[in-house]
Amino acid sequence: MSVASVPFSFSRLSLIAGNTFLEAVRQKLFNFLLLLAIGLVASAQFFREFNFGSSELKFIADFGFGALIFFGSALTIATTAQLFFSEIENRTALTLLAKPLWRAEFVFGKFLGVFAVIGVFCALTIGLMMALLFHREGELMAVAPDEFTGGRIIAYGDLLIVGLLQWLKFGVLTAIVLLIASFSNTNLFTVVTGFFVLVICHLQYLARDQWSNVDNILLAGAVRALSLIFPNFQLFNLADEIGQGSGVSGQVALGVAGYGLIYIAVIGGLAVYSFRNREI
Repeated sequence: MSVASVPFSFSRLSLIAGNTFLEAVRQKLFNFLLLLAIGLVASAQFFREFNFGSSELKFIADFGFGALIFFGSALTIATTAQLFFSEIENRTALTLLAKPLWRAEFVFGKFLGVFAVIGVFCALTIGLMMALLFHREGELMAVAPDEFTGGRIIAYGDLLIVGLLQWLKFGVLTAIVLLIASFSNTNLFTVVTGFFVLVICHLQYLARDQWSNVDNILLAGAVRALSLIFPNFQLFNLADEIGQGSGVSGQVALGVAGYGLIYIAVIGGLAVYSFRNREI
């Protein structure tokens, strides 16, 4: 029976995603980075000795999101590449694809499995950071009540929104790494290229702002095209809005979420197309 005669199955996709999730959480890398990130976020409470008031809460939030972004990015790239190439090197991908299984089911199953693992990582890190902020804010309210005349200043709902956007950004990064892995021959090349693309996605807005208004039409067009090819990861960083008296705009958050979902769909589709043309 050919794959073309078999309808796309979400049950097969979910099965691959579930196996990918279980394989990922068993990896020592996931446990190591998770414990490291949690330890780093928890260490922010030791800065209470400086006692610099309500601005300390903003510092703890920035510190926590910094740990989330750094370790989350490393976990996303390394885990996606390792899980993909483990299937290739162990020949399990060949066994799976010899059955009536769509390559789109394989690729998106891998994506959903890694995305779920990163979701667990984000949930634990954000949960710990919120607990620390809530506890420390309560202590500061008792010590310096004049700074909290309007009640608590941290909008914990905004923390969840920013955390969800970071998770979605990691989803875009997962799709990018899968696209690279779909035509790459080695795990090392995929990881190194993934980190290079990560840097480009975080810094491409600088090149766009610098060169988009130059007189050279060709250069401006090339920079514009580059800004469309590589997603702008700076759009996902809305943590600066927390603790500054202004909350995260729901409209802006929805726009960023839509932006991320579009890139996931497009890049994921390109990964499927590239993987279809790959010899296993």
